[in-house]
Amino acid sequence: MFDFFKEIFDGFVFNFIEGDRWKLLVDGLWVTLKITGLSALLGIPIGFLVGLVRAIEERDSGKRKHSFPVKCLFKVLDIYVTVIRGTPVMVQLLIINFVVFVGFDFKMLAAVIAFGLNSGAYTSEIFRSGILSVDFGQTEAGRSLGLTSAQTLWKIVMPQAIKNALPALGNELITLLKETSIVGYIALIDLTKSYSIIQSRTFSAFWPLIAIAFIYLVLVVGMSKLLNIFERRLRKSDKR
Repeated sequence: MFDFFKEIFDGFVFNFIEGDRWKLLVDGLWVTLKITGLSALLGIPIGFLVGLVRAIEERDSGKRKHSFPVKCLFKVLDIYVTVIRGTPVMVQLLIINFVVFVGFDFKMLAAVIAFGLNSGAYTSEIFRSGILSVDFGQTEAGRSLGLTSAQTLWKIVMPQAIKNALPALGNELITLLKETSIVGYIALIDLTKSYSIIQSRTFSAFWPLIAIAFIYLVLVVGMSKLLNIFERRLRKSDKR
């Protein structure tokens, strides 16, 4: 038994302590978090605006005639959501890096744009469904109280819509974090890519893989706990 634990300890020291190879995990983790954060900062506003416009279109369907430019906008947004959701994020990443930015070394920017646009398409559906989940009678009630359409939207509909969309939005952020593990295909050294570097130096796959799996698990569990705390606070505010 002692020899078993000694072998595990020696493997850990050899893979991470010797040669300061643990720094590769730290640097890779920083790249992963940076891409995730910047992509979320890009994707959430895009998703909110696209989801808002598409929800308004759906609510007004058959009730109001829109001008040709507005109809074109609706169509462009539909195409954007359909194309992004209908193609793998890896393909989108490769297209932006090797086609859009061909000849330029903008790997980090390409990753942020690719994941931001991808996340924006999915969050747009989250926000759209959140807005549509608010009963239309509340909009009519707001208008009957003398509020304008914009005031009704922002003061009555949107607070409830965002609250309804929060659990799905949290899941999308977790998915975004895990999806960034493919950036190694454009030569960015993230948390997952650091595994292959360590493995190439130690010829050991077990410890590097276990390490990055554990780190991802801690990140996901941590994000889930924070989201649960936030949701509980929102529920408490509903009871006041």
